[in-house]
Amino acid sequence: MNDIPTLQKLYKKEVIPHLIKTFGYKNVMQVPKLTKITLSIGLGKAREDKSQLEHAVIDLTTIAGQKPVITYAKKAINTFKIRKGDPVGIMVTLRDVNMYEFLNRFINIALPRVRDFNGLSDKAFDGQGNYSVGITEQTIFPEIDYDKVDVIRGMNVTFTTTSKTDQEAYELFKEFGFPFVRREEK
Repeated sequence: MNDIPTLQKLYKKEVIPHLIKTFGYKNVMQVPKLTKITLSIGLGKAREDKSQLEHAVIDLTTIAGQKPVITYAKKAINTFKIRKGDPVGIMVTLRDVNMYEFLNRFINIALPRVRDFNGLSDKAFDGQGNYSVGITEQTIFPEIDYDKVDVIRGMNVTFTTTSKTDQEAYELFKEFGFPFVRREEK
């Protein structure tokens, strides 16, 4: 697989020159870039029903293209009936080619399939140039066979960048084609 993903080509040919022009960077190495995408699913009822854990792993493996890691509780929390060592979630980190391929599918295929989608919020930056978005159901990804879905699961998608500020990250994501909500400035 020597093919370079479409968005990686876009980043090198159009995004870098645009960001250099916009922010006046002196060196190409100063230009912010996407370093990783982390997908995670919380497993509320996995302790009672082990099949939910297995189905969630299968779903996330299908979406991400690589096997997720199961995360376990570090300490017991009586309020939530969680014991130390119980599975509480699964996560997968995408980098390089897999990251750009997922980003392309996320922007161009999955997001348009979200019901009543008006755009992504521009308020979900963490102050250090990283962006997180919650997805309410895994069925927006075309890889998931709707007939084999046992439970509708939400997931969190975090985009990690080398940006120093949220404005730099916003411009980076806007150039990638993120459909941010158009807000009227007051």
